[in-house]
Amino acid sequence: MSNTYFSNKVVWITGASSGIGEELAQQLAPQGAHLILSSRNKEKLQMLRENLSNHKKHLIVPLDLEDSSNFDELAKKVFDEFGRIDILINNGGISQRANASDSSMEVNRKIMEVDFFGNIALTKAVLPFMQMQKSGQILVISSVAGKFGFYLRSAYSAAKHALHGYYESLALEEEHNGISVTIVCPGKINTPISTNAINAEGNKHGIMDHNQETGMPVAVCVKQMLHALQSKKREVLIGNKEIWAVRIKRYFPALFWKIIKKQSAT
Repeated sequence: MSNTYFSNKVVWITGASSGIGEELAQQLAPQGAHLILSSRNKEKLQMLRENLSNHKKHLIVPLDLEDSSNFDELAKKVFDEFGRIDILINNGGISQRANASDSSMEVNRKIMEVDFFGNIALTKAVLPFMQMQKSGQILVISSVAGKFGFYLRSAYSAAKHALHGYYESLALEEEHNGISVTIVCPGKINTPISTNAINAEGNKHGIMDHNQETGMPVAVCVKQMLHALQSKKREVLIGNKEIWAVRIKRYFPALFWKIIKKQSAT
């Protein structure tokens, strides 16, 4: 694939202060992209920006996916600064480590607000500019948990399932406007996602799970994501042997349920 594809493209990354989002920024900056770096942690974003190639080309736009009230204003700010928005990478989110029976409705609503409503709210804020341009790409970071439910992930899995329905519909509706959608479903990736996950009371899990610690290196994951984005793939699974569970569920559902119930939740 061409290494000039992202040159001078305006790319907005949410959840840019750690994990997959941070690695996306580190891989896109040397390829000449103009980056908009977003998360709640302005300090970490500033540190990231200073360490990126061509750091003066990049813009920090702090946002909270749990509060979408200013997203229209932020999208206009970005458009006014760069004159276009080529790619929106909806990466920001929060995971879960709690049984469904123990999780409060407040926790369920928080996860849905961050992982689904906040996600699509930013897309809706950016969409008019992409429609006006008659071009744009949206990269949605889902999860293998968006393809099947799993222990300790009830609300998280629900939110990721919802993203698939929303963005598959959006992709069909916006194709005539030159807008494409790529949904990425990572499996076990070595990022702090489990550390930052919330428990039944809404507090941080605070533990690097074995599944994350032994997962695919984040740099390898992101390289595959960017290849899928450049290829304008509709959906892609990224990970090691765990992604085979998606295919097993589709073709051999009875076998899938026998296998999945024996897997470690962490």
